[in-house]
Amino acid sequence: MSSAPLPLEEAQARLLALTAPLSIEHVDVEGALGRYLAEPLQARRTQPAAALSAMDGYAVTAGDLAGPWRIVGESAAGHPYPGIVASGEAVRISTGAILPRGAEAVILQEDLDRRDRDLVMTGEPPEPAHKHIRPCGMDFAEGAEVLPAGTRIGPAQAALAMSAGHKHLPVHRMPRIAVIDSGDELASDPELCGPHQIPASNGAMLLALARSLTVEANRIGPVADTIAALTAAFDAASTADVIVTSGGASVGDHDLVRPALEGWGASLDFWRVAIKPGKPILVATRQRDGHRQIILGLPGNPVSSFVTAYHFLLPLLRRMLGAGEALPMRITTRLGTPVRANGPRREFLRGWWDGETVVPHAIQDSGALASLAASNVLIDRPARAPAAEPGDEVRIFLLRNGGIA
Repeated sequence: MSSAPLPLEEAQARLLALTAPLSIEHVDVEGALGRYLAEPLQARRTQPAAALSAMDGYAVTAGDLAGPWRIVGESAAGHPYPGIVASGEAVRISTGAILPRGAEAVILQEDLDRRDRDLVMTGEPPEPAHKHIRPCGMDFAEGAEVLPAGTRIGPAQAALAMSAGHKHLPVHRMPRIAVIDSGDELASDPELCGPHQIPASNGAMLLALARSLTVEANRIGPVADTIAALTAAFDAASTADVIVTSGGASVGDHDLVRPALEGWGASLDFWRVAIKPGKPILVATRQRDGHRQIILGLPGNPVSSFVTAYHFLLPLLRRMLGAGEALPMRITTRLGTPVRANGPRREFLRGWWDGETVVPHAIQDSGALASLAASNVLIDRPARAPAAEPGDEVRIFLLRNGGIA
C-alpha cells in the first residue's frame, strides 16, 4: 500500500469506523468508576424529596416575617418536626432538615435573639421569603434524565447516580488489550542493559496509557525481530480485542510487523498518517470467531509511539467503552515564545502550559523522553503553518488533568 499518508482526522475516522461499543453489562456504581454509561440514566426518585432548609435557623410562616415568635419544636436532618407551624410560631431547623408543614421561610439564627422559648428579630428578614429553602426537586425529579449515554463515570457522576436511586449501572464490557514490544535491541530488564541495547520502555508506557482507561491490558515481549517470534506473539494475543505493537511498522529490512500480520491472516486497512512524530502507523484487522480484532502498529521511537497512542489507541478504546466523545479535547491558548514555521506534515510539539501561555521544549527529537515527561500538552501545528510569535493563538491537546483519559 503506497498511497499518500492520510490526514489525522481521516485516519481517526477510519479507525473508529472499524469498531463499535462492546456488549452491555450491569455493574455496581463503585465498579463503574472510569467506565461509560451504555444507556441514558433516569432518576428513580426526586432530589430533594421534600423542601429542605439551606441554612441553620428557624422556620416560620411567610406571612409572619417580623415576629415575635414562640419556639414550638425542632426539625433536624433525619428527624423532621411532626406538627404544623402556625403564625407566631417558629421551629428550630438545621441545614438539610425538612421544612415543617406550614412553614414557608427560614430566618437565619444570626438575625434573631432567643430567650428561652421566645424569639425576636434583630436583623433583616429573608428576601424573598424562600431564599434559604431548597425546593422539592431542586436537583432533579423522578423520571428525569440525569446522565446521558456515553458519560464517563467519575466521583461526581457516581454520587449523582446513587442519589438518583441506582445501585447498578449499564456499562460496556472492558476491552482486552495486548501490548507487544518488538526489537532485537530491547532489554527487558533496564538494570541489565548492554551498550547495544535500550530498555523496553515503550511497552510499559503504552500499557500505562491503556490503563488510564478501564481496560484489561497485558504486555507481551520484548519480541525478537523475526517473523516466527512475531507470529507467536500474535498467537498469544489471539483473544485480545486490540493488539498494539511498538516498532517494526515502517519499511526497513528489519521492520517485520506488516509481513507477520499478513501471514497471520490480518488485513491492512491503512498505513502512514501525515503527522510528525508518528507517520509510520499502521492499522489492520483480523476476523476471529465472528469478532473483529484491531491491530495498531505504532512506531518504535518513544515519542512517536506516545503521540500515535494518544491520537489513535486511546480514542479507539474510548469508542469500545462507549464514550460520548472518543477524540481528545483541544483548546486554544497563546504562545509564550516564538515557534518556527512548520513543514509539510502536521506536527505535535511537546510543551508546558501554565494556564495562560504555552512554551514548547527546546528538544523535539522523537527519541527524547525527557522532554515528553516534562510536558503537559501537545502543541498542534498545522502543516505549513507560518512562524508564530509570543501572544499568537495556538491549539493544544492536554496530557494531564483528565486529558489522557
